This record gives sequence, C-alpha cells and structure tokens, in this order.
Amino acid sequence: MTTHQAAVNAALLEDLEYRGLVYQVTNREELEKALAEGPITLYCGFDPTADSLHIGSLLPILMLRRFQLAGHNSIALVGGGTGLIGDPSGRSTERSLNTDETVAGWTQALGKQLSRFLDFETPSNPARLVSNYDWLAPLDIITFLRDIGKNFTVNYMLAKDSVDSRLANGISFTEFSYMILQAYDFYKLNQDHGVRLQLGGSDQWGNITAGLDLIGKTGGSGAYGITMPLVTKSDGKKFGKSESGAIWLDRSKTSAYAFYQFWINTDDADVIRFLKYFTFLTREEIASFEALVASQPEKREAQRELARQVTRIVHGEQAVESAEKITAALFSGDVTQLSEDELVEALSDMPTTVLADAESTGLIDLLVETKAAPSRRQAKQDIESGAVAVNGVKQTGIDTALTAEHRLHGRYLVLRRGKKNYYLVKFGS
Repeated sequence: MTTHQAAVNAALLEDLEYRGLVYQVTNREELEKALAEGPITLYCGFDPTADSLHIGSLLPILMLRRFQLAGHNSIALVGGGTGLIGDPSGRSTERSLNTDETVAGWTQALGKQLSRFLDFETPSNPARLVSNYDWLAPLDIITFLRDIGKNFTVNYMLAKDSVDSRLANGISFTEFSYMILQAYDFYKLNQDHGVRLQLGGSDQWGNITAGLDLIGKTGGSGAYGITMPLVTKSDGKKFGKSESGAIWLDRSKTSAYAFYQFWINTDDADVIRFLKYFTFLTREEIASFEALVASQPEKREAQRELARQVTRIVHGEQAVESAEKITAALFSGDVTQLSEDELVEALSDMPTTVLADAESTGLIDLLVETKAAPSRRQAKQDIESGAVAVNGVKQTGIDTALTAEHRLHGRYLVLRRGKKNYYLVKFGS
C-alpha cells in the first residue's frame, strides 16, 4: 500500500463523520487503525422486499461505494435467504411472507440494480455480490440450533430494540430468529471472505452487534460495525416519499424527472445535510453551497446541484439533461420541444384522458371531458380570461376546434389551466 493510499484510508472515517454518516461505531480507534493499515473487506445487506430498492437504501449503497473508492473491498449482500423470513427491525407489525419464486426474482433484480453503483470490474478492488440464500438454504435445523443458536440466550435477544419494540403486539418465532440469521451472515462472511466490517442503518445496531458477539464467541476477532443515521426531514415528514408514493431507484417505478424533482424540492433546512449524505462533493464545494443557501436562498442553487448530483449517480448524465429540459418546459409552458418519451414522463403524474380518435375536438368539450373545467360555463370563462393554453399556446376563442395538426407526436394535446394545472390528452389506444 502506498503512502498516499494509507493517508486516504486514515482520512475515510473522519470524512464519514464530517458528513454525519456515522451514527454508531464499535471500537472506533481500533477500526480507524485497521482502515489506515490497509484495505479491509466490508459488507452491507439488502433484503429483497420488492423488485427495486428505494432511496432509503441509497445511503448504505453509497457508503459501500465510498469505501470502495478509498481502496477497500466492498461486498453487497442481497438477502435471498433472510428475505424469505422478514426483518422485524423498524416495524410494528409482521411482514407478509413471499413465495420462493418471488423472492428469487427480486434478489436477481436487486443484484442487477446494485451493479449500477459499485464497480465489479476494476482489477484492483472489485466489488462482490453475494446472496445469503447460498449458505442459509443448505443449513439444517439441528446444525443451526446446536452450532449457532446455542450462542444466543433468549434474554440477550429480548433486550435488542428490534425485538423489544415488538413484544407489546407480538412477534412470531420466524421474525424473532431473524437476528440470529443476520449474525450468522456476518460470521459466515468473516470466515469465508475475511469480512471485518458490517454497515447498516441505525435500526440494524442490534443485529450487527449480535454478529460481532457470534464472531467473538467462535474464536474470531478484529470485526467492527458502523450504523448510519435514520434520514429525516426537518418538517417531520418521512424521507423517501412524495405525494405520489415511494421514490424508487428503478426508473420504471419513479421516472428520472420525478426523481430529480424530489431532490430539487428539498427544504433549505435539509439541503446541505443531504449534499453531505448523498453526493461526493468536497468539503469546500459543500461549504460554498452552504454560503449560497444563507445569502441567496431564493436562487436554490444548492437544491439544483443536489438534484443534478444524485440523479446523475442513479440514472446517468442523459437523465439529468432530460429532467432539466422537462423542468424548463413545464415552467415556461412550452412543451413542444419535448420528445414523446419526455412528454409522457413529464406528465406521468398529471391527469390523463384517453379519447377516441376524431378529426377535431372543441376546446370547451375537451376542458369538460378532461375535468380541467367543471362545466361548459366555467370553461368559457377560463378561455375568455386567458387562463387556458394548449401545447403552451394561450387560447382565447371559445369556438376553437383542435384538429390532428395540433397534436404533439400525432397523438397528444397538453392542456394547461392557470399556471400549474396540466392535463394530458391522448388520442387513440
């Protein structure tokens, strides 16, 4: 290891703490020394509860990436085995059990998704992807209880927050045993891959320390755990959700434009913290945006940079350009320059009406049909007052008829009532 690389390793923990990414850490001084002495192998687990991860998982994914960029060996574990059980951490009710086939499909999807964030090809320290199904599925119950279960007392398990918080409403033996399975993951990866560090959210502290205890009781040493803070918003609303639902990392579930908009709408009170959490900007760059938030908050430069940076990480540079093009088009009202895909993406959360193809459609009829206006009388008033635009062009004639020539890409009309109320009309099936 070069002197430069040693310095990078030594500064890593300090940088994570500057960014507020370390909530809890075991044996900090020993871990800092281990990081400085040379590359270590670490992992973080992601249970397949859907066919995509959401932005709540982005923080640990980027933590793995930060360690890899610093020269360490990152392993992403997809819980093909534990996903069949269900983690009780952070939940007040029992999870629904999914079929083997469903979990296997989700496991494969998550593995493909994680490959967008970690470098599995670099010759120096390629990331690795593993599934705990590979060692949990062959494990027979007698071996598990004799060799693993005997290391955990019921009192020990009841004291963990993930279990204690569920006792009032009840917890099944299935989810009660999850802690031991995750502990076994850490033990197995420590034995087979030399993993010395496990990352997780703050709700995983009990599971991580259970793994450390198991490694210690079976003769191992030199293993550590780091948890990251629960990401919260200053207004008290849950992070990772918009008015239309969860924000996913899969573009087919959350469009790149909607993803970009989620970040650009970040509150001033949160934006610097999120720049530290979710981007790789330097301290100097973050400090400059912090100064802008204080002096010129109305310009929202920090929010724009946050949206660009995170959208670029998740979806690529082309997605950033497309999202900014859509944003500008909707702000100005001129949507004519958007491609068909961009148009559909821009208005995916807007009211959409599908109409049979016709030679022409009266504007008043269209406003009523799409529920842009509650009545023909109101539609007339809106047109006469200049509150209605079609494809960005203000309409003032109550007898206006819209023909196929008006349609964008041969099949769409975009109605706007007022400054922000958009309606998409699609002709044909």
